[in-house]
Amino acid sequence: MSDLHIRNLRPEEIALAVDWAAAEGWNPGLADAASFATVDPLGFFVGELKGEPVATVSCVNYGPRFAFLGFYIVRADLRGHGYGLDVWNAAIAHAGPRVIGLDGVVAQQDNYRKSGFTLAYANIRYGGTVTSVTEPRADTVALDKIPFAAIEADDATVFPAPRSAFLRAWIGATGHVGRALMRDGRLAGWGVMRPCRQGRKIGPLVADDRAAAETILSALLASKGPGEIFLDVPSVNPDAVALAQALGLTPTFETARMYTGAIPPLRIDRVFGVTTFELG
Repeated sequence: MSDLHIRNLRPEEIALAVDWAAAEGWNPGLADAASFATVDPLGFFVGELKGEPVATVSCVNYGPRFAFLGFYIVRADLRGHGYGLDVWNAAIAHAGPRVIGLDGVVAQQDNYRKSGFTLAYANIRYGGTVTSVTEPRADTVALDKIPFAAIEADDATVFPAPRSAFLRAWIGATGHVGRALMRDGRLAGWGVMRPCRQGRKIGPLVADDRAAAETILSALLASKGPGEIFLDVPSVNPDAVALAQALGLTPTFETARMYTGAIPPLRIDRVFGVTTFELG
């Protein structure tokens, strides 16, 4: 019988999982922990031995039908003892009957498949240094000037469940910059850029087409100037891949987006930047 004690991470403790993710090279954002805590305060778990953390996982419930799993990490010196499986089972139990999504490392794909996950597509992290930026176009505006209901409605085309609390926190987090593009009085695209342990990540980046995505991306880059950036794109969106490559970015990391069941049809062709591999 395992002597592992599993409990929920309190909101102020979620930083532990974020720090462990940083140690694994996942390069989280500087304000990620506070935003993540808004989704499901009971969705973050830690396994402890004699009060010392040895494993983490999250499985946040987005409403009654969908959950997303992340932060599945076991301390390097204690791997192979079954502690990961113990916290995994606690997370899966928390999701209940919901369809669960995850962005898993490619090497663990077979293990996830054995747990009932099916591959949907790969997400690829592109990274590099942008050395010059252009002035933003006049039809781009700060994202917080857009009615929140319009952002929610647009997000519903690319994400399987409502995530209002998270979006509000993500858009308003310290250091986060949001920009949007209007066409004929409607929202044609929007995006958020945030500072990370290394460089800046852009996500979500949602747009009707590549031209709109480029416009928003340019406005985001202009807000902070040249520097190192990362863009996580669905490999099945060729326009998103082409946009990343046109910026001179190169692949640095890949995940397998997997689900345990069917999700509503999504406009992956509008996803030019994934919000976060940890929460979807």
